[in-house]
Amino acid sequence: MTKQTKRIKARTGDREASLSFAEAIKAVKENATAKFDESIEIAVNLGVDPRHADQQVRGVVNLPSGTGRDVRVAVFAKDAKAAEALEAGADIVGAEDLYEKINGGFMDFDRVIASPDMMALVGRLGKVLGPRGLMPNPKVGTVTPNVAQAVKDAKGGAVEFRVEKAGIVHGGIGKASFTQEALEANVKAYVDALSKARPAGAKGTYVKKISLSSTMGPGFKIDPASLNA
Repeated sequence: MTKQTKRIKARTGDREASLSFAEAIKAVKENATAKFDESIEIAVNLGVDPRHADQQVRGVVNLPSGTGRDVRVAVFAKDAKAAEALEAGADIVGAEDLYEKINGGFMDFDRVIASPDMMALVGRLGKVLGPRGLMPNPKVGTVTPNVAQAVKDAKGGAVEFRVEKAGIVHGGIGKASFTQEALEANVKAYVDALSKARPAGAKGTYVKKISLSSTMGPGFKIDPASLNA
């Protein structure tokens, strides 16, 4: 409790003000004082109602500076496609054997990619993968004949995003150890991808609020106008 109190007292920056995205990144980095390399997360409140089919927001963004974390990738593929996935750096590759492992409780992966011919098999894992947001989907490039490129993208900084019930999208955009410039590039890319994914049914202000925080640090508000959002 004492350590937590000291950390809270040592916090700097104005948490109530709307900062430029560069100022917010600087404030988050200054307050990421834990003994480990804290993750930096962004939360964006969108002017959509996800209960309506024409207001869904989902996609993928390739963060130019990467994510700073090792993404474990599982791939459903056979024969030549399986070999391509392994060569591209996939952590586990299989077909019926991988299905049996996952159905039996194996979940040691962060992303699932599948070649189109495998989806009849993968679809049977919907109740297992779906609730965890791991079900392959062609809209975000995880169902593709080019499994090798999908693996490289996942390992290199591709991040999926999907709006939640409250109209909020959140995701990791790097580590506290990243440079100011690297985090700025990632924030810009993330918000730009959300803007491009604006659904037809969204009316009025689309990007309403943006905040940035680290794993153990406070959150800071970003003025959407500073990103031309």
